[in-house]
Order: sequence, then structure tokens, then C-alpha cells
Amino acid sequence: MNEREGQRRSRGDAARQGLRGHGSTLEQGSGLPSVIGDPDGPPAMSYVAYGDPVGGLNGCVAVLVALIHARKTGQGQFIDLAQIECMMPFAAPWITVGSIGGMPPTNYGNRHPQFVPHGCFRCVGEDNWIIVAATDNEMWQRLAMLIGRPDWATDASMKSAEARRAVEDVIERDIAAWTHTRDADEAMSELQAAKVAAGVARMPNDLLKDRHLASRTFLPEVERAFVGLHPQPSMPIREGERPYAILRAAPTLGQHNKDILSGLLDLSDGEIAQLLRQGIIGTGVLSEGELAQVERCRQTDRLTVRS
Repeated sequence: MNEREGQRRSRGDAARQGLRGHGSTLEQGSGLPSVIGDPDGPPAMSYVAYGDPVGGLNGCVAVLVALIHARKTGQGQFIDLAQIECMMPFAAPWITVGSIGGMPPTNYGNRHPQFVPHGCFRCVGEDNWIIVAATDNEMWQRLAMLIGRPDWATDASMKSAEARRAVEDVIERDIAAWTHTRDADEAMSELQAAKVAAGVARMPNDLLKDRHLASRTFLPEVERAFVGLHPQPSMPIREGERPYAILRAAPTLGQHNKDILSGLLDLSDGEIAQLLRQGIIGTGVLSEGELAQVERCRQTDRLTVRS
């Protein structure tokens, strides 16, 4: 690369530093969507936008490290956090394989590079599914017996995952035929009783009625303003049998404005009233008309300050 090309790229990198980052675009930039889709399909989004929560998690760790540094030295820290760098560990297995063999990554979809079978199968109902996997030969034999294929369980040529890979389509059709006649929870109970790895693919709202979460009191009901009793996730970490108590519900919009602005920042009532008049703080979502009125107030305040 010549000097001019290097300067051009440096200017481009500097320009990108000022761009806003979004979890969805950062996920794409990490390389992860190129390896999680179907074999013949385009790059696939996880639809979680992992760049956001993973960036936030790393940001939390960075702040904690900076606070520890400040306590030890009395000095602050400048934090430089790039979300796409936080995402790279997700694609690390494919980066490693590619760097060793030089081959492009393989897309497996719901399948797995080591376990055969491994997939998502439809059960009774409109949109009910279950995940089934055989992680070793013994589990494969138990699965084959359960779905009514004892011949597979005793077939020496199907002992290895590599051998089963050649007939994976056939195996998946027989598993699907078995799950299609059963309720998802029923199928999961039968498979787990036979010591086969299986779990229902839950819909988000189903978690509110999940028996396991209920047995752990993970979703206690908390009284919330405007809503009433509302199931609220507790801390997933616990020291004993019971979860940490939820002391209060999340605050409503602007609920603690006065406490923070006057109690911590020592703003006067007049200053707080001005912030409210300018629409900088508030306790409700403004309508189009109210937004226009706020903008007029801001213009008036600007003219007053200038004069």
C-alpha cells in the first residue's frame, strides 16, 4: 500500500469514528450473520441485535475497571469501546477454522458441525416446536429407540456422527414424524426421560406461564403505576433458595426529576420550571401540538437571553 492510499484509508477510518453505531449493523459487520444462516441462503440476522447488549455488557465492565482504578490511584480513565470488537468473539470459531484450513465457513442452519441429529422439529399445534440433539452415540441409540427405529440403534454403520451426516435428511424426517404427533411439552418430557437432549422452543409470552420459572419465583408480581400488578423478572443470581426481593418498580417517566435536580444538582424551583417549560424534562409524552408550544417557548427564551 503506497503512502497516498494509506492516507486515504486513515481519513476514511477517522470519518467512521463519528458515525452512530446500531446493534443490527454491527452484528452484520462482525461476520456472525454470514455463518448462522441456511447453507444456501443469504446472511441471517439473529434479530437480537447482539451488538447492543454485548456492547453494554462490555461497557459495564469497562466502567467497573475504571472505578477500581480510580479508587486505587485517584485518577480517572478515558474509555474507548468499539462495539464491533465486542462482537468478534461470537465469530471466533469460524475465524479459527478459516485461519487453519483456509476454507470458507460452513453454514449449518439448525444443524450442528459435530452433533447429528441436531435441529428444530414441529409439534402438534399452529406454531409449536422442539429442539432435539444427539450429542454422543449412546444418546443417538436412545433417540432411535424412542422414535421407533431400533434398526438404527443397532446399525454399526450409524455409530458416528460423520456416518449419520450422510443420511441426515432421512433421520430428520423420522424425528419430525414422531414430534408432529405430540404436544411440545409432552415430547420434551419423553425425550428427557430417555436422556436425550431436548427443549421446547418457547414463545416469549409462554415464559410468563413457565412451570420452571414459577417454581423459582423468578417473575414475582410488582405493583406499577398506570399498570397495576405486573410480572417483573428478578435477579437471575441468587445466594439461597429465594430470589433477591424487588424493592420497587421501575420509575415512570420523570418520576424522580425533582429529587435528582434539586436534591443532587441543587437546582432552584425556577430553574426546574424553566427546564419543564422548554420541554427538556417532563412526566409525559408530548403531542405534536405540545411540541410546537415547547418550541415557541424555547424561541422566546432565546430572544430573552439575547436581549
